[in-house]
Amino acid sequence: MKRLLTGLQPSGELTLGNYIGGISQCVKNQDNYESFIFVPDMHAITVPQDSDILRERIKKNVGIYLACGLDPNKNTFYIQSENLYHANLSWILECNSYIGEMSRMTQFKDKSKKQKNVTCGLFTYPILMAADILLYDADVVPTGIDQKQHVELARNLAERFNNKYGKTFTVPEPMIPEVGYKIKDLQNPSKKMSKSSESLKGTILLLDSEKDIRKKIMSAVTDSENKVYYDEENKPGISNLLNIYSCLTNMDIKEVEQYFKDYNYGNLKREVADVVVEKLTDIQNKYNDIVKSGLIDEVLDMGKKKSIEIAKEKYDLVISRVGLGRNN
Repeated sequence: MKRLLTGLQPSGELTLGNYIGGISQCVKNQDNYESFIFVPDMHAITVPQDSDILRERIKKNVGIYLACGLDPNKNTFYIQSENLYHANLSWILECNSYIGEMSRMTQFKDKSKKQKNVTCGLFTYPILMAADILLYDADVVPTGIDQKQHVELARNLAERFNNKYGKTFTVPEPMIPEVGYKIKDLQNPSKKMSKSSESLKGTILLLDSEKDIRKKIMSAVTDSENKVYYDEENKPGISNLLNIYSCLTNMDIKEVEQYFKDYNYGNLKREVADVVVEKLTDIQNKYNDIVKSGLIDEVLDMGKKKSIEIAKEKYDLVISRVGLGRNN
């Protein structure tokens, strides 16, 4: 069985966009892959974080993963910082990376514009991301279009290392969902729905109340035409709502467009709000039960043990190839 690896930073609350674009895809694929789901908490500190909130979100994210339907018997859950081999491999990969290729990373360019003091970690974190992937010989990495460049870097580093030192790493492939992979901000549909947005008015959080969910959707930006049809270029707000409905109902976008063709915008928003509330209420009820059960720590303890065993084997091979340490 091929291996899948993915993770979402605990740098903000998980959103509907995270669920549709990432978590739900992992749920669909958990019977087809040996899946590794990790919390990349080390990536989160490339920008300032409140330590108490960060620590709380680490466990919260795992609880939400479980509540969304990721089976602990089919997935290995672990925390990045609890496995020291991630940082160790990242350093070796840094020594096989080039300033030029790192300077071209679009995520760094975008994030550095928003920071007064840009850290070295923000510049090199794509290499740590490559280490996250390559340690486990991941065959596929679910990703959105905006993160595809990072998987491509992991591929380049794997091929470079393999050519230099001999076959060591599996070269990963990006897995990009065809539908709904990039849910947009409800107030600014030119941008993706993000947990790190300055304003959460256009972002639906997975643990939002029903009142907040409905308010955000009813306030979603549309246009003045008042005709419902799918056109991402000219009707980005309406197309975003149709995309959300399509993904949560498993209906083809053409079916959704036909279903809503005689609706006005208000009725469209109310029906989209209904399916979002139904889905998130179910997730929230399961999440609350999981938090009370103690399952989160149990799952993370098992995942820590397994992930360290796998990572150690790969890291020992790497340092042997590079020539570090005392053992051949």
